[in-house]
Amino acid sequence: MSVRRLADDSVQPQSFAFSNDNAAWAQKRIALYPAGRQQSAVIPLLMRAQEQDGWISRATIETIADMLDMPYIRVLEVATFYTQFQLQPVGTRAHIQVCGTTPCMLRGAEDIRAVCQKHIHPDAHHLNDDGTLSWEEVECAGACVNAPMVTIGFDTYEDLTPERFEEILLAFRDGKGDTIQPGPQNGRRFSAPLAGQTTLLEDPKPTRGHAKGGRIETDVDATKPGRKQEIDEEAAPAIKGPSEEGKVSEAEAKSAEKKAAGPARRKPDQAGREGATGAESPAIEKTASETGEETKTTGRRPSRAKKPQAEE
Repeated sequence: MSVRRLADDSVQPQSFAFSNDNAAWAQKRIALYPAGRQQSAVIPLLMRAQEQDGWISRATIETIADMLDMPYIRVLEVATFYTQFQLQPVGTRAHIQVCGTTPCMLRGAEDIRAVCQKHIHPDAHHLNDDGTLSWEEVECAGACVNAPMVTIGFDTYEDLTPERFEEILLAFRDGKGDTIQPGPQNGRRFSAPLAGQTTLLEDPKPTRGHAKGGRIETDVDATKPGRKQEIDEEAAPAIKGPSEEGKVSEAEAKSAEKKAAGPARRKPDQAGREGATGAESPAIEKTASETGEETKTTGRRPSRAKKPQAEE
């Protein structure tokens, strides 16, 4: 970010005051914030002051700081941080913001900037000879599809050529800026294709239908009003219900459900013990297996036999 400083003392006014209407607006704005939080109104008040005078002077900063009981340095920090605040005097009739981000640069923003340098001043943030115009380069102004473009006041002027922008600039210089229609300057509507709309050329129309012999007959055809349109089962399989062969009785369905569920349908204790491991499973302990005696079942886990130690 470039360094932003207040204008030279030679152009600084001695004082600042809101107009009666803006002063009343400022008091209402401050009252919107709870007690102890009135300093949150600093940005709205700075914006209102800039709309009134065109830029933010040192006197403006000090006046607003007094209104909000803020140190001067705090308001100065806000004014110098946000590039939306103009810290230099601007043209009395127009301040042109030339978008210089990539889409506009690729489509001729440098030529637009050259027109500003020709008719206003070679450097940004300077006035023309009679003080009616000023310019600066800004980042994306949000009309990339309509590049290149400029912002003047609250309006954007898009799809510019150097020749068309020169006409706009001179109209503002001569006090005829209100005769220029904002928006695209090449005849397009908003951001639509220049040759006109290419999709959604017809508004979709609702249709109502009824089943008839395995088909749906619609009362309205969106493409040919007044004609009925038939939709067969192949085009819309959902209109066909299950076949007679595919239907099953309720008893058969429940029986199939029980078979699929398996042991989980049994009682919890029974299902949990069958096939379980650990303490839940009956362990088989073999005794005297070498002598062929019968095995016996216990409720304990079988213990591992210790291996005999090798004799030394």
